[in-house]
Amino acid sequence: KVDIMFSFMWGASRTSASRSASSSFGASSLRHTAVWRPILLFSLTTGGGFYNSIACFTAAASSPHSAFLTSSLRHNHYHRRPTSIYNDVQRRRTISSMAAIVGGDMPLDRSPPSARVSVAEETKSTKISFVGTIDGTEDTTEATVVVGKASFLRSMLAGDDNGSSSVLSNLNVHPDIVEAMIKSAEGGKGGSSSSFVLSKDGSKSHRFAVCVLPDKVSRNNHPMSVHRMTELISSACGSVKGDTRIVVVAADKEGDDASSVLIGPLASAIAKVYPLYSRKTRAKKEEEVETKERNIFVSFLDKDGKIVTDESSLHAANAASEGVRLAARLGDAYPEELTTDEFARECYAIAEKLGPSVRVTEEIVGEDLDAKGYGGVYGVGKAATCPPRLIVLEYTPPDSEEKDDIETVALIGKGIVYDTGGLSLKPKTGMPGMKSDMCGAAGLLGGFVSAAMIGVSKRLHLVLCLAENAIGPLAVRNDDVLTMHSGKTVEINNSDAEGRLVLADGVSHATTYFDKLDLVVDMATLTGAQLIATGKKHAGVLTNTAELEQRAVAAGLQSGDLCYPLLYAPELLVSEFDSKVADMKNSVKDRGNAQTSCAGHFIEEHLNASYEGGWMHVDMAGPSTKNERSTGYGVGFVLSLLGAKEF
Repeated sequence: KVDIMFSFMWGASRTSASRSASSSFGASSLRHTAVWRPILLFSLTTGGGFYNSIACFTAAASSPHSAFLTSSLRHNHYHRRPTSIYNDVQRRRTISSMAAIVGGDMPLDRSPPSARVSVAEETKSTKISFVGTIDGTEDTTEATVVVGKASFLRSMLAGDDNGSSSVLSNLNVHPDIVEAMIKSAEGGKGGSSSSFVLSKDGSKSHRFAVCVLPDKVSRNNHPMSVHRMTELISSACGSVKGDTRIVVVAADKEGDDASSVLIGPLASAIAKVYPLYSRKTRAKKEEEVETKERNIFVSFLDKDGKIVTDESSLHAANAASEGVRLAARLGDAYPEELTTDEFARECYAIAEKLGPSVRVTEEIVGEDLDAKGYGGVYGVGKAATCPPRLIVLEYTPPDSEEKDDIETVALIGKGIVYDTGGLSLKPKTGMPGMKSDMCGAAGLLGGFVSAAMIGVSKRLHLVLCLAENAIGPLAVRNDDVLTMHSGKTVEINNSDAEGRLVLADGVSHATTYFDKLDLVVDMATLTGAQLIATGKKHAGVLTNTAELEQRAVAAGLQSGDLCYPLLYAPELLVSEFDSKVADMKNSVKDRGNAQTSCAGHFIEEHLNASYEGGWMHVDMAGPSTKNERSTGYGVGFVLSLLGAKEF
């Protein structure tokens, strides 16, 4: 029997048009020009085996070569079992291989061409600088924004004898106008008011805005209501294309109860106004695209109106900002771009950038995961084009050799770069946005980077469990049984409950191989039920001790990455995973029985039996995104949990 198939399809080759740096971790911009080529595929199949012959004819008007013709002959017997599933995948994917050859300049790599460059690239970048001065930058900036609670703004802008009146020194703003702006914005949720004013010499107009934060804040919110701060600053000046100066009064309460506020969470809130990632095209021709960097200068005033000038505090603010923007940029990247391969490249680039205190200590990829017993990570990711992987980074504090009592913390991140649901396929409305299913890993990576930059006195291990939960012939099936790294067997009854599978291998790895481990923290966009349990701004936290629960809630309130406790009752809940043929199933029997807590307890079941330290599970499905943008949640939480400067 001979089957002959002809197919005609369109392929695209992308070429780099422009690239420029935008952050200290390789953020730059790549603009793509699509060059379309018709591809003719011919497949001849016989009974004893299959022979694939592909003839590709390409034509590109922009290319010096008007046509290109090549062919490939492959042979494989059906009865031969491949030694590597990824080798088998490559045999089946002749289209991908030939596309690399046809493109000419593309290496034979499973990563898509767009994933071979940094995923943060922008043509025009925004740099945020936290500075210890308030100077007359009105000559170079287009906007000035002052942020704080009403009483402190009135005191500062009135020009008390503390030098803070220099905020308005070069602006022609009448005090009555300032008072009217504050009055119109204060009360309730706070608000913002903006106007255009003239410089003192009348030579130019300047945007002036006042952002008044809420005076009353509940006990489950940051005292400066940092979520609201991000919203107000964004509405007041987020669209300003030129340089901007932001002055924040980092103070709470009034009178004798007045207190200064740590500036780290405020820096994080400002960082969220200016995301790095964009793939928007511009109407201008390529040679006309502006590449000038936009600068945001941020200064802080304490409760007495004095400028914060401490260099270590400002360095911590800059480090927090970089971590938040890194995490958000990764969360915003589209899945063809941020593959598991590219995520790993980001990790290596970060380790190289941060120097000797940070290094990649281990990376287990593809078939090696299966061989070494990581059935969860391997099972979830084996159907994808790019292989699953477990990558480990380590941070060693400068003074670690001199101290024996340094706390050692393992951070375990869920990095599902895209989640189709697998064979338990998500519906049409449920799949868009699943590029953000790696925000747990991104948040912990950002927090790890910021902590290393600040120089926290903790020893850190970062374990990122990276996979794409793809659908296809090789996907894990419901009813399959996976053997996890912990040695336990798991019957799959929902392939869309994949995050707990990769995290289970991650926590098992950490508690098995890391010496003198005191605390394990796993973070994930794990369950949709978390939003029902604790909302869109508070993550749910599950801990094995009351002391850790209090520490987690305090870290959330301190950092602005809010969280709230989940029910901890493993003896009542783990029965939800009972299986007749394996040690446990991966999804609950009853979705109405504290399923967010159950998901955390599933992970807890895979801690090494000899581990006696603390464990904290953070489900941040809700706060990980807002308005189709990643928030960078987790960076501030980690910094506060580790006792970082200004957190």
